[in-house]
Amino acid sequence: MVTSRRSSKGAKLLPPTLGRRHFQCLLLFVGFAAAFAMRVNLSVAIVAMMDRKTANPDFPEYHWSEEIKARILSSFFWGYICTQIPGGILARRFGGKVMLLSSISISSTMALLTPLGVQFGGWKLLCFMRFLQGFGQGVTVPSMHTLLAKWAPVTERGSLATYSYSGSQFGTVIMLASSGVLASSKLGWPSCFYIPGSLGLLWTVLWIIYGASSPSECTKISVAERELIEGSQVHTVKSSSDGKPNLPVPWRRIFTSVPFLVLMATHCASTWCFWTLLTQIPTYMKSVLGKDIKSNAVLSALPYFTMLILGLACGPLSDFLEKGRHLSATTSRKIFNTIGQWVPVLTLIWLGYITRDQADLAVFLLTFTVSISTTMHLGWQVNHIDLAPNFAGTLVSLTNCAANVCSIIAPLVVGFVVTDTSNPHQWRIIFFIVAGINFLGNLMFILFGTAKVQPWNFEHDPVVQDTKVADEEKASELKPLNEDEDGDVPITRAESQFSLN
Repeated sequence: MVTSRRSSKGAKLLPPTLGRRHFQCLLLFVGFAAAFAMRVNLSVAIVAMMDRKTANPDFPEYHWSEEIKARILSSFFWGYICTQIPGGILARRFGGKVMLLSSISISSTMALLTPLGVQFGGWKLLCFMRFLQGFGQGVTVPSMHTLLAKWAPVTERGSLATYSYSGSQFGTVIMLASSGVLASSKLGWPSCFYIPGSLGLLWTVLWIIYGASSPSECTKISVAERELIEGSQVHTVKSSSDGKPNLPVPWRRIFTSVPFLVLMATHCASTWCFWTLLTQIPTYMKSVLGKDIKSNAVLSALPYFTMLILGLACGPLSDFLEKGRHLSATTSRKIFNTIGQWVPVLTLIWLGYITRDQADLAVFLLTFTVSISTTMHLGWQVNHIDLAPNFAGTLVSLTNCAANVCSIIAPLVVGFVVTDTSNPHQWRIIFFIVAGINFLGNLMFILFGTAKVQPWNFEHDPVVQDTKVADEEKASELKPLNEDEDGDVPITRAESQFSLN
């Protein structure tokens, strides 16, 4: 039998290379992909719905103005922000599994009913159904963060979060790339809603069978893997099986926390940029670059395809940095976030000066701008779990609620500024607005952001425990992330193949 000579309290077994935590992330990846496919399908489908000549002409055509189109695209987010904060609270109370299940099932049902709804109720009923779809999806991100806070070991937060949230790019790629073909097929534009809705319902069946809110609720997880996850979180995450009620949410301390407020501002800036590009790229491609719907769909998907590839590639890099002595967690978060938000500032300004005869360059800049932003998965997007693992779902519900106000405003700003969609000078104003917001968001994150666990993460005496936690924070920020409180160092994977008595 093999024991570790590096720890006074015995060696720790490492889990298999691919364990249940990775399988849970795969399920989250697929679920998030389904959610985003149902979220973005309208961005391309609406082009066919308003112009039957670009798709199958056997299906209804709707003559909506750009203002009405902007309202339709924004309506999803009106419902989306309504359930953000309740979603975070409910995810803590009932578990991420239940809330994510309800989210995808509601969204899938609304997607399946959309073609029938718009046929009988026009754009007003379409807006209402998109509102309900957003209402259902409002709990998705809070549930995801709650699940990741339970399932991700401290040293794997960045990579597992990146893998899970990359499902958004995968769903976007598949939907944007296929929507043009689907709209031109015998199934017509309604298939852009039927197919992702059906796949979403199929995912809910798999999630009921295999999903789990935490390692303690998973019957298939190995002892070694469960110990790795729960052992790394023992000083920051309250166990869900300790028999005690949930910690009360420290609302006042959250809203007076500078790191949290900075995180919220950064999230808002990132969301403004992302959703402006996501909802407006199909229109920009058609009106300014003169692409038809088939090439429009493919080119619109290209940025998110490269974003997906880059995001998956960044996972191992995150593990390398966080498990070694290379960078502190705070420095790592700021570096990746700066790459994801400040590089697009330059490309967006450049994009504002592109003309119709430079379509290939515009496609490259759009692709690069969107794809490089995936590094923010290793920046602000995982920072909620850094600050307060016990309230990760609540924190992300608060910042996501504020950020998605920007998702509502951004398309409306485009509709107000871009009165002539073929005018590149009006689009230039939009790109400049997005670049400026992105710059300010990351500047605040650099100056005031942190990856330290905040004192209000714990159930504590306001005076005594805060002092203790503050001292532990200073030590943990300087200590390598791969060492635990007892100074244990994981043994090699070869050693871990043996069991200990």
